[in-house]
Amino acid sequence: MKNPNGYGSVFKLTGKRRKPFGARVTVGWEVNEKTGKVKQKYKPIGYYKTRPEAMIALAEYNKNPYDIDKKNITFEQIYELWSEDKFKGKTIPRNYISAYNLSKNLHTMKFIDIKKAHMQDIIDNMDKSYSTKSITKTLYSQLYKFALENDVIDKNYSEFVSIKEITPKASKKPFSDVEIKKLWDCVGKQENVDIALIMIYTGLRPGELILIENENINLKERYLVGGSKTEAGKDRIIPLNKKILPFIEKRMDKNNKYLMVTRNGKKMSYNTLRMQRWANLMNELKMDHTLHECRHTFATLMDNAGANKLSIKRIMGHSTRDITDNVYTHKNIDELLKAIDLI
Repeated sequence: MKNPNGYGSVFKLTGKRRKPFGARVTVGWEVNEKTGKVKQKYKPIGYYKTRPEAMIALAEYNKNPYDIDKKNITFEQIYELWSEDKFKGKTIPRNYISAYNLSKNLHTMKFIDIKKAHMQDIIDNMDKSYSTKSITKTLYSQLYKFALENDVIDKNYSEFVSIKEITPKASKKPFSDVEIKKLWDCVGKQENVDIALIMIYTGLRPGELILIENENINLKERYLVGGSKTEAGKDRIIPLNKKILPFIEKRMDKNNKYLMVTRNGKKMSYNTLRMQRWANLMNELKMDHTLHECRHTFATLMDNAGANKLSIKRIMGHSTRDITDNVYTHKNIDELLKAIDLI
């Protein structure tokens, strides 16, 4: 039976979701200036596990309409509304789902009642890696931004939440031989494992990797031009180990300017690389490394293999009195290739 005009409706979201059924009410109408067509404007009431639950919620709302914008909306409801708005029915990234599940104590709280102390307590008592805590804080920021945009709250308490460094910055630890083998074993099975291997076998900084342009990659002669941060590191020649050539070639697309792009072909941001691609990879492989530890691993592998010290400095873009300019001859490049192929 069709619901009365203005009553609202129940709909099902696409993809796999814990609560796939939504209930919404009509809050107005808008006219398309070009076509003249009239379109309903909806406001979601909530999301539910079954269609009957959603129908009951819709009936209860019509019996006694309540303020779904501010007074009663919960953390859980904001999460559902935000995820639907951000991902448009597509699968929510696992790291966000994990962060949401780790915030169980907030789920049933009214969003306007959640303060900095509630979120800080969850992060401080979370027995997880720094990257997991970081993505949880990012989730809070995303939810608060969404709530502010929709007039649910008028103050962003998430910006006051902090994360303590688990280990001093100086104590970077390289990937072990066992972990590197695990990365290779996961090629073709685990998404984004090639990112870790590309950085481990090039010594590129994360910020340098996302700036690599396809036109600066020479697969035939096995090198790319890139790098930044220091004068010695800027626009340097980086040799490509034979092992990672297939990864580079697969990611290259003549339609894209950059090697590292998002699923829609746009340049990948550092936050996307760190918060989504890297965090998911470390979570799936049950490893605890930062992006920058790939570069540290590269230096360790090269040193253990007995690579020429000057070649290591050239590849990594380290400043040294032995390197007076960035002009590379074929002899230089051949030396760098010999060095890189040692690992």
